[in-house]
Amino acid sequence: MVSAPQDRWNHNLHYHPLVLDAVPAHARTALDVGTGDGLLAADLRRRVPQVVGIDLDADVLTRARAAGDDIAWMHGDALQAPFPAGAFDVVASVAVLHHLPDLADGLRRLSTLVAPGGVLVDVGMARSVGWRDAPWELAGVAQHQVLRRTRTYWEHTAPMLWPPPHTYAEVREIVREVLPGARWRRLPLWRYAVVWTKTR
Repeated sequence: MVSAPQDRWNHNLHYHPLVLDAVPAHARTALDVGTGDGLLAADLRRRVPQVVGIDLDADVLTRARAAGDDIAWMHGDALQAPFPAGAFDVVASVAVLHHLPDLADGLRRLSTLVAPGGVLVDVGMARSVGWRDAPWELAGVAQHQVLRRTRTYWEHTAPMLWPPPHTYAEVREIVREVLPGARWRRLPLWRYAVVWTKTR
């Protein structure tokens, strides 16, 4: 399996450890939603025996295959793919959910794919507005400047959408409504994290 160089860094890669820390010890199957260049799928494969990486973009998926041939790469939409309910112990995504046409519906669909005792974990992007978000903006700028001086910044090849359609406050409310009991938190580097465990 090919891995990213250790010094390769960007805002998304920075939070891969957060995703990996949420993986249950019993996990045997994982889905990387919007796998992009396949680096999260490759990291998940080091923890989970069976990993599926799915993406709508055929070109980026071709590049993702370089991450490892022991990952099942799938071209398609995770919200429409014929996965059975409860198929995965881990459903993960990084910087993907703001691309969905309806965040609430997307979260509902992804939650059905999680097996009992499994987790849905997302590191997402949202839009800052007003004074409440200002400290996070400043923290993100400061952290970015420090890390960019000590790491090799790498620009991914997956399609980008900016600005995100939802504010952080809107995302938090949607998560609370759709995924009761989920842990939501704001992160520096213009991200948030959601971790939700499906009850057994």
